[in-house]
Amino acid sequence: MFLRSNTRIKDGKEHRYYTVVESRRLQSGKVAQRQVLYLGEINDSQQAAWRKTLEVFDEEQDRFTPLSLFAEDRPVPADALDSVQVKLREMKLERARPYGNCWLGCELWRQLQLDRFWSGKLPRGRESVAWPQVLELLVVNRLIDPGSEFHLHRQWFDHSAMDVLLEQDFAVAEKDRLYRCLDRVLEHKPDLFVHLQQRWKDLFDAEFDLLLYDLTSTYVEGEAEQNPKAKYGYSRDQRPDCKQVVIALIVTPAGLPLAYEVM
Repeated sequence: MFLRSNTRIKDGKEHRYYTVVESRRLQSGKVAQRQVLYLGEINDSQQAAWRKTLEVFDEEQDRFTPLSLFAEDRPVPADALDSVQVKLREMKLERARPYGNCWLGCELWRQLQLDRFWSGKLPRGRESVAWPQVLELLVVNRLIDPGSEFHLHRQWFDHSAMDVLLEQDFAVAEKDRLYRCLDRVLEHKPDLFVHLQQRWKDLFDAEFDLLLYDLTSTYVEGEAEQNPKAKYGYSRDQRPDCKQVVIALIVTPAGLPLAYEVM
């Protein structure tokens, strides 16, 4: 990645705008460039109202201080009391992560009032991370990038914005904690179905006079000796070599799920 500068003359003054650009090599051998982040103008204008600022934490005073940003080759105005010159050629973007999809998943969690529901079902004890937060992480992961708990633990969490949204560090994605969370929620399945049915009614005026029943299946790796429901049979996933379980699902005509059962 690199920083690209574009210059424009406006009202007789020179303005420079900055963009973080990423280069990618295509299969044809050519290099394509993609705009990653638009920074805009970094105080090329001397007008105080146009100055971009950055809040910097002052450890000595234990507070945030706003600093005006100026390019290193531009003079700092005399009236800029708190300012810093930025070495633009040394700027780089680190740990870029998608935020919007994770935010939307967390917002759906709140709209369905699952935060309230699970706070009552999974009260906080002596654990360092609340179980509802672990479950929210699992649900958002299933919504965005369905995979195993181990994949969430090893790769997905570090490449997501869930640490920011949950205000938690990597402890929330600890492998054993993810598995233990699933064990804790199973007993509350009937209450969850009742809760979701009420939310569908409140949010979408859903009616339940007509319901649809469907079957699907998923296969498991290994012998699954401790799962008596896992059996060989016709595989919709084209994996006749693996045992599978059949899942029954009840939904509304609009596709809103109401209940499921592993057959």
